Amino acid sequence: MSRTQRSIRCAVLSALAAAVLTAGVLPAAAHDGSARPEEEALLGAGHAHEHARVREGLERLGGYSQLARIESLRELTASQAEANAQFHPKAYGQFAEYFPSPDFAAHIAMLPTGKVLLFSFERMETDPTEEPAPTGTTGKANAGRAFLWDPAKGTGSAAFRKVTPPVVAVPDGTGEDRPAPFFCSGHAFLPNGMLGVFGGNLGYGGGAGARLSLVFDPWTETWALNKDMAVGRWYPSVVTAPSGRLLIMSGHSAQGWGTATSLIERFPALSHAVPVDRATVPRGLPTDSLRVDAPFGADSDYPHLFTLRDGKVYGLGRNPTRQWAFDPVAETRTDLPARPDGTDRGYGSAVALPAPGFRGPDSVLVLGGDRDDPNTYRLANGTWEKQQPRAFGRTQDTTLLLPDGGLLTVNGGFSIRDYGNGPYNPSADLKYRQTETRDASGAWRLGPVQRLPRGYHANAVLLPDGRVAVTGDELQQLANDPRIDDDMNGSIEIFEPAYLHQGTPRPRLDRVPTGPVGHDSRFTVTTSTPELVKKAVLVAPTTATHAVNTSQRQLELKITHRKGDRLHLQAPPTAADAPPGHYMLFLLDEHGVPGVARFITLR
Repeated sequence: MSRTQRSIRCAVLSALAAAVLTAGVLPAAAHDGSARPEEEALLGAGHAHEHARVREGLERLGGYSQLARIESLRELTASQAEANAQFHPKAYGQFAEYFPSPDFAAHIAMLPTGKVLLFSFERMETDPTEEPAPTGTTGKANAGRAFLWDPAKGTGSAAFRKVTPPVVAVPDGTGEDRPAPFFCSGHAFLPNGMLGVFGGNLGYGGGAGARLSLVFDPWTETWALNKDMAVGRWYPSVVTAPSGRLLIMSGHSAQGWGTATSLIERFPALSHAVPVDRATVPRGLPTDSLRVDAPFGADSDYPHLFTLRDGKVYGLGRNPTRQWAFDPVAETRTDLPARPDGTDRGYGSAVALPAPGFRGPDSVLVLGGDRDDPNTYRLANGTWEKQQPRAFGRTQDTTLLLPDGGLLTVNGGFSIRDYGNGPYNPSADLKYRQTETRDASGAWRLGPVQRLPRGYHANAVLLPDGRVAVTGDELQQLANDPRIDDDMNGSIEIFEPAYLHQGTPRPRLDRVPTGPVGHDSRFTVTTSTPELVKKAVLVAPTTATHAVNTSQRQLELKITHRKGDRLHLQAPPTAADAPPGHYMLFLLDEHGVPGVARFITLR
């Protein structure tokens, strides 16, 4: 190596070391005698001592180099900027913010208060080439954690608040209490805006399911514990039925990975009323079971579940032959045709597509979950049809419905913990960081690149202001954390869709009903920009994990009358069109540009 090369290399190392020291993750001084003689001979005593301080700090932090984290984040930031120079925000949107978060957000929920619930687990590792989750750990180290992010407070640490789950005694043989280990659970919203969370980790058996049943109350920002489910569930799915009750399906039992349960449970049980107001907090309530079962099998954990406008719940498993429609009232199951791809699809997304007119969705688009198949598949009227493909196959993707009816795909990988360069290797192919959008005609096109690769456990939600918050994937967050020793383990990226960059005024929604709106009833809202309003739509706030989002829903409302600043709207016809609960009401202009949403309640 030449003197010039040595100088450049040492300059880079010195800059990185200075950044690490400034961040406070390395000690200010090292043990005496830690400099290596060959370094002193080559670099001089002062420079060699600096190298020694870096080494000691890295040894204190563990097996993964802190310098590697800083350099990786720097490279990702630079490659993002270079790639996105070709994408004009007006046509493609843009990634506008990137900031630290206190949680990995393997689970996420957009709450009707405007805050975002993030929850996962207490990490076991700081090394991203190792498994950080306590899946195989019994005792108090196997614990859950949760935080609220308030976007109104910005992006600093003060915008986050810890909301620890209830302390429970997990039946793992240790007798040690700990915050409920509810990660790898399933969740959906109740009609009163509270989030039901079911299942979790027992810490043995490669993924043994807990019988946990909890509710998060967004109004008081507290958790409530309910009676245990009949069976343990690890990787279950949950969906809100037209009645407002939650149906819980699939998941691996307390016996461990590979022991799937086919029992369908319902919360709350029929012996208890559905909670519809803020004051009614489900606490100590039981589940009951349906007469029909859901035999998704061990290879169909986290099935996609959707309530469509015929009142049935559609259960779409990974295995192409495990596709069913469930009638939650008659408690029956109907076979659906096998998905035409003929192969298992892993962690890929699915969306209930908006239907024309003023009704709820009547079809589902399945996409992702197969790295070799970029095609998308639509199920409508009991028939599958191959739709236009995306640019390439990807797993672990997140696809969201936007207010204008378009779809946005973020996140993705090659396989579980694999971003294209082998399992547990943080290096990623740039293509898995690239967004993709689908327009009204069904055509897809690639767009801007996100900062971090985000695959397994990646998530995203639509915010009421029309932006998208992207987060999740604990391994990538650990691999790119510039301050691994602080309490901000995670990160959030904000994507601004193209509709936010049109340079025109956005419609304003000033007032909405404060009380519940009945299905098929008419209600009034006010807007100070009536001349801009072309359309009114409802978008369900979503909750997601493992590429599964069962609450995706967008539907147009009929504008029955206009007078001055008042718009008279008609609610969706039935609870099958839009299950009872909270919705974001957006007003859109003639170009599909949405204003900031306000929440209304359908009952």
